[in-house]
Amino acid sequence: MGLMRALRNRGLSVQPYKCGPDYIDTMFHHQATGRDSVNLDTYLASPAHVSMLFRRYGQDADVRVVEGVMGLYDGYDKALGSSAEIAAQLGLPVLLIVNAQSVAYSVAPLIHGFRTFPCAGLGNRPLNIGGVVFNKVGSERHYHYLREACEDAGARCFGYLSRDERLTIPGRHLGLTVAAQAEMEKVISLAAEEVEQTVDVAGILSLGSTQTLPEPTAETHRGTLRIAVASDEAFNFVYRANLDALAQMGKLHRFSPLHDTQLPPCDLLYLPGGYPELYAGELSANEPMRTAIGRYAESGGRVFAECGGFMYLCRDIDGQPMCGVFPFSASMAGARLHLGYRKIHGATTTICGHEFHYSHCDGMPDGKAVYRYKNVMAGYTHWYWAETGFEELWKAI
Repeated sequence: MGLMRALRNRGLSVQPYKCGPDYIDTMFHHQATGRDSVNLDTYLASPAHVSMLFRRYGQDADVRVVEGVMGLYDGYDKALGSSAEIAAQLGLPVLLIVNAQSVAYSVAPLIHGFRTFPCAGLGNRPLNIGGVVFNKVGSERHYHYLREACEDAGARCFGYLSRDERLTIPGRHLGLTVAAQAEMEKVISLAAEEVEQTVDVAGILSLGSTQTLPEPTAETHRGTLRIAVASDEAFNFVYRANLDALAQMGKLHRFSPLHDTQLPPCDLLYLPGGYPELYAGELSANEPMRTAIGRYAESGGRVFAECGGFMYLCRDIDGQPMCGVFPFSASMAGARLHLGYRKIHGATTTICGHEFHYSHCDGMPDGKAVYRYKNVMAGYTHWYWAETGFEELWKAI
């Protein structure tokens, strides 16, 4: 985020991307750059689709920055789905971030290993490690030893960030609150200042190759559906490419279950994930909206909800009345992490998604990925339909 903001501060248009299915980091990317971040995930989508996303959303940007996920080679199956796979597929140089806390010359064999490792899952070829930035450096003298180790390992050193408690990221579970966003702004601004002081930003920019991108593709004919999309502090976990795919079906109408009292006229209602548990009192107090959504569902209205949106359709969240479409009680009591990729197999296609939540629903049968009531489809999984189209997902479930 510090690098993204530093580049933006230089007057550059920065297009952010995120490896993997994370939809919280993408919100922080937007805060750092002012542009929507795009997920690149080779489990959720085909390599061709991932390459298309990288080209399409970066066409009008000066620079594109892809943030990795976990360790460089950590994927769902060895290196498959990892940041390394994305870098190899897209031909991107890797800026290796090395935690230098309580270590000095021992980083040399570590860096050497990353530079030369022939990964079987990536065609037995090493990645293009363009250079190294050290993190949590104790002093200028400490950095001197680290830079020497980096050079002995045959890698280019682009600088460092010091150990600084002020760079601690606020709790991710509060990522949508106004207070957390204000705190994150302080962290991003400070990180950008640190990057400008101790990191060779111009050198990092020189790593990138100038690519000739295709001309923007002509927009296909849009459908005529009216699609209502919940979008506020409680519901904001979305994949940018999913929304663009929905927009091809018709016109998107954003509304707030927190602040609005009327549901927009619609042919499809989309309730994405988020943090409804943090706003359960406000959501419950907005009885006109809860009633409108309940009536829409009971009348056969088409509804698709995922994770937080699914919780909102339940009878209650920790005793606070919700829409009551499903006879389940959502709760954060005894919170336990449910995490992992998911698949659903339709007659002609397989669609993938990702599940990440701590809540549970009392009375909900085990082992089901999607629950249906009349024309309502809902569940905990965040499905990715940008490649296949939403209608294929609807048919699959």
